[in-house]
Amino acid sequence: MIIRVVDTNVAVVANGTNSDVSPVCQLAALKRLGALLERGQVIVDVAGEMLSEYRRQLSPSGQPGVGDRFLYEVLMNYTSKVKRVHLEKRPDGSFVDFPDDDRLVGFDLSDRKFAAASRKCEVPVLNATDTDWLDYREALADNGVVVEFICGLSSRRWFRARP
Repeated sequence: MIIRVVDTNVAVVANGTNSDVSPVCQLAALKRLGALLERGQVIVDVAGEMLSEYRRQLSPSGQPGVGDRFLYEVLMNYTSKVKRVHLEKRPDGSFVDFPDDDRLVGFDLSDRKFAAASRKCEVPVLNATDTDWLDYREALADNGVVVEFICGLSSRRWFRARP
């Protein structure tokens, strides 16, 4: 069974609403979400921070894009498609499972929940076009956070070439 943490950007890319994303990258996001929904599980936090972010950027009706369908499936098939994990927080609001590493001080605060879940569950995070995951990949990997770059490791390939 495939178990992954899914950064919101993967579903957004799959939706195809960003015309700057390359068709190859969009196709990779479509395929990866499809495989995950068909024969896998998505990690989400018990507190609902991940689902809240998904809801802000995707449509829970499941329409019109594949990313929206991803959210719909996660919401409707909560017991079979979702693995819920408790992400403990410190008094300052930071995640206990997010690595305490000075190299990660600048890592996006909104992505830390995904990194913490990945580390706690020892499963990869799926990323399509978020450069923070690329910029901090070595420090994350050194701390047990593996990132699957479904669109490759060159951010220049993630987007359409500009004339």
